[in-house]
Amino acid sequence: MQRVIATMPSTTAPGVENAPGRSGSAGPAAADDGVMRTEFAFELPRGYVGQDGTVHRRGVMRLATARDELLPLYDARVQENPAFTTVVLLGRVITSLGTLPSVDGSVIENMFASDVAFLQDFYRRINAEGHTRIAVTCPECSHRFTADLAGGRLGES
Repeated sequence: MQRVIATMPSTTAPGVENAPGRSGSAGPAAADDGVMRTEFAFELPRGYVGQDGTVHRRGVMRLATARDELLPLYDARVQENPAFTTVVLLGRVITSLGTLPSVDGSVIENMFASDVAFLQDFYRRINAEGHTRIAVTCPECSHRFTADLAGGRLGES
């Protein structure tokens, strides 16, 4: 299910693309068609390895609701170990990952730490900052530019 909210028209944020197979605007804020996007495509740096050995990299994360952030507090696993909040929360807001039929806390638990760190940062960017872009500086030439976390893999255009 994709939620959309009618808003005042605005310009599309550069470098932000529609989620695969989803309709909606191209930016996290309002777009030219007056629809605010609530789902964002991402690609994991390493990928989740399923039980059958398939690597799942592309997924979709939706904006979190207040309920998404409150319900983990009642989860017994979180009450025993507050660090588990991330696992429960990401399991709620990731709507798809590769060809997996569903994503829940057990999928997040079995991801590589680098992918979980990526998802935590992605979550923070779309929910707190409203975009998926980051400022980057080239270590060799010191050229500054922006990169989109939701974009393709390094070297792809």
